[in-house]
Amino acid sequence: MRAGISSLDLLATTVGLQRDWSDAEGRPQRVADDHLRRVLAALGYPAAGEAEAAASLARALEEARTASFHSIDLGDDLILPADGAGEPKAEIALEDGTVQALPLTREGESWRIATAGIAATGYHTLTIGARSLTLAIAPKRCFAIADAAPGRRLWGAAVQVPSLRDEAAETGYGGFGTLADAARALAATGADAVAISPAHALFPADVTRFSPYAPSSRLFLNILFADPRLIGAEPAAGEAGALIDWAAAIPAQMAALRAAFAGRSDAARQQVAEYRRAAGAELEHHAVFDALHAHFFATGARGWQGWPAEYHDPEGAAVRRFAAGHPEEVEFFAFAQWLAKASLDAAQQAATQAGMAVGLISDLAVGMDSGGSHAWSRPDDLLTGLSIGAPPDPLGPRGQDWGITGFAPLALRRTGFAGFIGTLRAALDHAGGIRIDHILGLSRLWVIPHGAASAEGAYLTYPLEDMLRILAIESTRARAIVIGEDLGTVPEGLRPKLAARAVAGMNVLWFERDGDGAFVPPSRWRAASVAMSGTHDLPTVAGWWRGRDIDWAWRLGRSGAASEDDDRRHRQEERGLLWEAFRQSGAAEGEQPAEHDVWPVLEAAAAHIGVTPCDLAILPLEDLLGLDEQPNLPGTMDEHPNWRRRMPAPLSECLSRPEVARRAARIGRARR
Repeated sequence: MRAGISSLDLLATTVGLQRDWSDAEGRPQRVADDHLRRVLAALGYPAAGEAEAAASLARALEEARTASFHSIDLGDDLILPADGAGEPKAEIALEDGTVQALPLTREGESWRIATAGIAATGYHTLTIGARSLTLAIAPKRCFAIADAAPGRRLWGAAVQVPSLRDEAAETGYGGFGTLADAARALAATGADAVAISPAHALFPADVTRFSPYAPSSRLFLNILFADPRLIGAEPAAGEAGALIDWAAAIPAQMAALRAAFAGRSDAARQQVAEYRRAAGAELEHHAVFDALHAHFFATGARGWQGWPAEYHDPEGAAVRRFAAGHPEEVEFFAFAQWLAKASLDAAQQAATQAGMAVGLISDLAVGMDSGGSHAWSRPDDLLTGLSIGAPPDPLGPRGQDWGITGFAPLALRRTGFAGFIGTLRAALDHAGGIRIDHILGLSRLWVIPHGAASAEGAYLTYPLEDMLRILAIESTRARAIVIGEDLGTVPEGLRPKLAARAVAGMNVLWFERDGDGAFVPPSRWRAASVAMSGTHDLPTVAGWWRGRDIDWAWRLGRSGAASEDDDRRHRQEERGLLWEAFRQSGAAEGEQPAEHDVWPVLEAAAAHIGVTPCDLAILPLEDLLGLDEQPNLPGTMDEHPNWRRRMPAPLSECLSRPEVARRAARIGRARR
């Protein structure tokens, strides 16, 4: 042990906990001993006293020394700790089965293994003497936006899938079939990408669980988006209201899926059987989970922790008896997954066949519900006893607890990053790109012990370099672009690392300001980024210009201004700054429009992000159509209709309106 450093501090550092950190305002912070011990205990490293901390430290050091997964860039040497004397033979078995010897030399307490002769990227097996480990060899960078369409600057739209209206019939919300129509309509305007809201598996028995960012599993899809029309069945009819009535729409769609299942053809039965064989145990576990969740939901159990104890083990006798006794129910949920996958594949095919260079960009949520399918079937993958959130900051003085869990860093290494690789493949299976929500989580996450206040958490470091290399492997294999949501308090040095790997960041109009609050000229936006006029969590352009977000802030008592009049006076000053920025970029001319006159502002916003040096510009559909309301108001539950808003009409009809067509043409010209 180093002199003057306690076992507790060394243990925290070894397992990746940042005891000292800086808050959003740059002020140094330090995690208290008691808080640190609670986080360590949840991670499986008890440290109640010095002896216990020392024992946990010894175990953590041994785990690090004997790690069975390593990653390098193509052409680099691998450095490993040396064991014993002599130089054992080193050989590598590539993914294709080829085996070859590798030069190995001893340098002090390390082995240097030269891999310059290896041209194949991927996940290979390296053997050194009696020791075997996985060696991931990665390309230098991901598949970039410029690779998708060399010499062109692209634009696309961001779409909340449920908000879409169907072309053929009134349904309760939009699904993957509606998305296919929307992709074709957007492609006709010149768009090359459609960034969609997360499509992860939710909890179909629970009509209250419709937030896309708290999934049951990220390995599977939301079956409520499956399109029964693919097999000749009918989708559920719905109301034509401005808001989605999930309590009515979810049971109606489940009934439509069950009707499609009951009437499935022999050909569909065969395709589902083949899908089940290929998907294997992961799919079976997920289908059994959905069947069990529906079975026990009536008893008040929201997650698997509320089931009888004998059902907590997915491989246990009780679960096997349930599956054997309910084969039709399990098969239904497997069928629904097959239909969802086929529907989303069809949407991506519709996008690319219509001429899009990228097509769908899937959204990868930062974590998952601890009561969901992944946590039940693969609990050792995940953080146990901890939830993910954010430390206190000016926008949230008490911090945030998002109530979700994520991968445990030690488990990632122990399993060869199997869960992470599987999650990426599931997201890229049907898409030309991926947006990683809160990509800061590849570097560190704020973790909070269950039952503790958010301020009592700590930052947990993740194996960033390994995860970026895996991302590069999977991105290049899928020929899919990668976007990282790099907003908020970004760890120092993270953005350059992402840019070096061709992971595009996000430049959002509202955040592109200088120290005096003026909007930064588009020419100064980061080139290695995606230009955006907003996100689902921010006011729309029309809503901001009209002050709709201020209306909501005062209605819900969430404004930090001294008075509503002060708030609105400040917004008038902000309008002036924004319009001046539009004038300076050539996106607008003439006098500043009045508060109610949003059409010139919307067109200018489209042109403004269009002239940035970014390879891709994305307009949320709400800004393309000129809508006032944002899809989600963070920090609210029932006070605001989050994830319930609908488009005013089918998208092809909306895009044919002169003012919308003019806006799409304007961003297209700016991109050229």
